[in-house]
Amino acid sequence: MVAEQQAAGVKNDRRFTVEAPLRIGIVGTGGIAKVQAAGVRQLDGRARIVAACDVDADRVRDFQSTWNVPIGTTSLEELLEAVDLDIVHLCSPPGLHKQQAVTVLRRGIHVLSEKPPALSLAELDEIAEAEREGGAQFATVSQHRFGSRALWLRDRVADGTFGRPLTAVCNTLWYRPDSYFEVPWRGKWDVEGGGPTMGHGIHQMDTMLSILGPWSQVVAVAARQARPVVTEDLSHAIVSLENGAVASIVNSLLSPRETSYLRFDFEYATVELEHLYGYSDTSWKITPAPGHEDSVTDAWEQAPTGTGSGHSAQFAAILDAIEHGRRLPVTLTDALATLELIAAIYASAFTGTRIHAGELDDRSPFYRSMAGTGAPWNEAAATVDSAASAQGAVA
Repeated sequence: MVAEQQAAGVKNDRRFTVEAPLRIGIVGTGGIAKVQAAGVRQLDGRARIVAACDVDADRVRDFQSTWNVPIGTTSLEELLEAVDLDIVHLCSPPGLHKQQAVTVLRRGIHVLSEKPPALSLAELDEIAEAEREGGAQFATVSQHRFGSRALWLRDRVADGTFGRPLTAVCNTLWYRPDSYFEVPWRGKWDVEGGGPTMGHGIHQMDTMLSILGPWSQVVAVAARQARPVVTEDLSHAIVSLENGAVASIVNSLLSPRETSYLRFDFEYATVELEHLYGYSDTSWKITPAPGHEDSVTDAWEQAPTGTGSGHSAQFAAILDAIEHGRRLPVTLTDALATLELIAAIYASAFTGTRIHAGELDDRSPFYRSMAGTGAPWNEAAATVDSAASAQGAVA
């Protein structure tokens, strides 16, 4: 083990010291870690990835070489012992986020977690407890919140520039072939937490809530239409918001023409955002209501521009927060609102009932698992298997 640690860059006789404005440790060096590393490079030297860990020693060495990362390990504990860190970025599979976050937070080190931050509301509460115990902060990657237009629209909703929000559309229409689910942790409740409602649509739903504010109730359906999964591959929901607006939400992995689409219909304007995995200023469109052309156009033309939904925008906001002693965006409270909506979509779909905000407390099966009482198709499969076994026994 000592030889392996040294080969990966760890100094075993003392803690390795790296001088950097903000020292980042990366956990998991797969595809999303590369995206994040590219985002850090855009920060003009304000931060540096100084350490990385991955269970695959070859992969972490490749990551070190590509991104000039001095320290590499094959375990989180080795990483935390090897170097002083300001923040640890979790780029690991979803089923690992909770325990890794708890471990890091108890060391008094900030955590930035990829989505979903936890597999359940119960896990998010465990992270909150570790945050209180360690004194550090937990934040969730929500890069779509930080584009210029998104931040501006949130403020315009607050000041009523476009009148009352009336209705919204929030669609994540993506396509994933059967081969996508050959990765062992995909398409399973216990390691991914859910299907597109949890792992894909979470981005658009989080952006919608960050602009329109809290939700109040939801009715939903979910289905397993085509993919070889035990989770859903499709969900539809109707969500009522506290401000009176009503939103329709579709999350799909079955859609050959892929798009991520948000639409906000206000009294005086329609604002649309269409992209796939990230947006720029040109991804936005505004349509004034009759009689409001001048005021809407003036407001739109005065809006700030230049920042899209890249990860570097959220990193910059995190750096600003650390430097000025503020809460890291996006907080556990922010993450809870989105995760609770996801749990409510599953709860409504699987129980056939309307779910209200705050209803899924620790007495609900959907508090501990997004599967809750169980997906109907899983129950049907279990019934068929049980009947087949019984028939075989009789025979």
